[in-house]
Amino acid sequence: MKQSLKQRFGVIFDVDGVLLDSYQMHYECWRSIAKEHSLSLKEKEFDSLFGRRGSEIVREIWGPDLPQDQVVSIHKRKQALYREHLQQDFPRMEGAIQLIDGLIREGFVLGVGSSAPPENVEMSLKGLGRAHLFEAVVTGSDVTRGKPDPQVFLLAAQRMGLEPSRCAVIEDAPAGVAAAVAGGMTAIALAGTAPAARLAQAHLVITSLRELAPRRISELIQRRQYRS
Repeated sequence: MKQSLKQRFGVIFDVDGVLLDSYQMHYECWRSIAKEHSLSLKEKEFDSLFGRRGSEIVREIWGPDLPQDQVVSIHKRKQALYREHLQQDFPRMEGAIQLIDGLIREGFVLGVGSSAPPENVEMSLKGLGRAHLFEAVVTGSDVTRGKPDPQVFLLAAQRMGLEPSRCAVIEDAPAGVAAAVAGGMTAIALAGTAPAARLAQAHLVITSLRELAPRRISELIQRRQYRS
């Protein structure tokens, strides 16, 4: 089934909640930083924020009137704390390595479209031992608009040298699924961070990366191309 150059498809991965089972780690870090500022952060509140850009999360928790220099400071502190945790306990998502390797064997182009800062994404891909396999890595520092705006995925597709319609996006958050759909891509949602009901906009909802195979992804992309 290996693709020829003219037939190549791409898969764009979100990182947190897709390649890394990192939801709980991010929540604990944000809650810890909020506590330092005498603020409380309930998991239900954080659930609606996961997957968005860090600066947006800061303003949601601390308020829209927080000075920009404090937004930057809080965001940097949280991300540094997260990387400390990541060094101690690397939460690799089950099935991630097998899926990446299988896609490469079948000639897929791989990319990353993440709202996270570049330092986090770099550490994550190195921890997976697969950084060299991704032809495009787009992070929160590369875009001016966060998900559900499709900018991060459209830029990844452009850097991969593929039309958006030839790309599938694997996401775990409703905002990310909405961004993939808005960008004209095949949206595959991994339930877990959010329940399947909140991911219904996706073209396919799965509960494990082990449910995916290169052929299934290529057939899903081609089916959507045919219908459009």
